[in-house]
Amino acid sequence: MIKSNTPPPIRFLFSHPAHLIACGFGSGLSPIASGTVGTLFAWLTFPLLNGWMNEAELIGFLVVCFIGGVLAAHKTGLDLGVVDHGSIVWDEIVPFWMVLVFCPPHWLWQTTAFLLFRVFDIVKPQPARYFDEKVKNGFGVMTDDLIAAGYTVLVLAILRFILE
Repeated sequence: MIKSNTPPPIRFLFSHPAHLIACGFGSGLSPIASGTVGTLFAWLTFPLLNGWMNEAELIGFLVVCFIGGVLAAHKTGLDLGVVDHGSIVWDEIVPFWMVLVFCPPHWLWQTTAFLLFRVFDIVKPQPARYFDEKVKNGFGVMTDDLIAAGYTVLVLAILRFILE
């Protein structure tokens, strides 16, 4: 069993496809702030996704990624012995991609979205806290961050209404 704040060895990533996905293709192996590193990975890779798909295709892709993430996070959590191990960052990646779908494509808006998402992910306002504390499986791991993403999109919409 690995402690929740200790990254697994890199060979762990390649021991099962679920581990590679759940650990964000290695971004979750950061020894510090792995959730932030996973969110940065999402931000940096989003232009690749956004360039290949229209908005409807992208949302469909994110639904598939969420469902796959539930399975990958669950398997990886079981194998690491910690349901929401710190190296599991797919739960940051997919919801932040969703935030970026609804975020204006300007660096200032995206930076604001990044900061808001990290705050909501760390603070875990209800019902995110419920899923984090009570739903101890891949669905709980993914859903608390999806709720943080929802709060982020809501605040961004309010800011856009006020500022534009």
